[in-house]
Amino acid sequence: MPRNNLSWIDSVSVLITTILFISQIIFGLYFLSYVSQIELLAFFGVCLYVFSGLVFGLLPIYEFKKKGGVEKGKSYIHTTRLVDTGIYSVVRHPQYVTFILWAIAGMFLFQHWIVILLGICIIPLTYIDLAKADEYGIEKFGAAYEFYMKEVPRANFLLGIIKWFRKR
Repeated sequence: MPRNNLSWIDSVSVLITTILFISQIIFGLYFLSYVSQIELLAFFGVCLYVFSGLVFGLLPIYEFKKKGGVEKGKSYIHTTRLVDTGIYSVVRHPQYVTFILWAIAGMFLFQHWIVILLGICIIPLTYIDLAKADEYGIEKFGAAYEFYMKEVPRANFLLGIIKWFRKR
């Protein structure tokens, strides 16, 4: 299924995940003053937000623009070449990893049961979309993407780092 023609089920899934993510932040900010927090966990949550946003959120934009064959004036997501360097040599879907890590960061930062429940729902829904992204990658890049899938983990960046160091 072409990525720009999502099925209604995929569109609803993405919409629900987005609503849950925004709700996690809104509820977290609302309950922030009502919850006695463990400061170390909250600090870890902030660090995780920043780290994942910079590493898994911004590096892919740079890598796609640099190596993805994006036409001038087009969004970085309109790649014409398979990118398997930089952050994409560690994990296939770094920006989805960002959303998963942000859901976890929200749980650590806000420490309220509603925020934790929302985060627990966000993670598998995001992972389902990862599988759809792999289907799209196969459709767009064929056998090269299938080989890439064997070499680079979908979302497990720790395994990706280990594999990256072993190749060096």
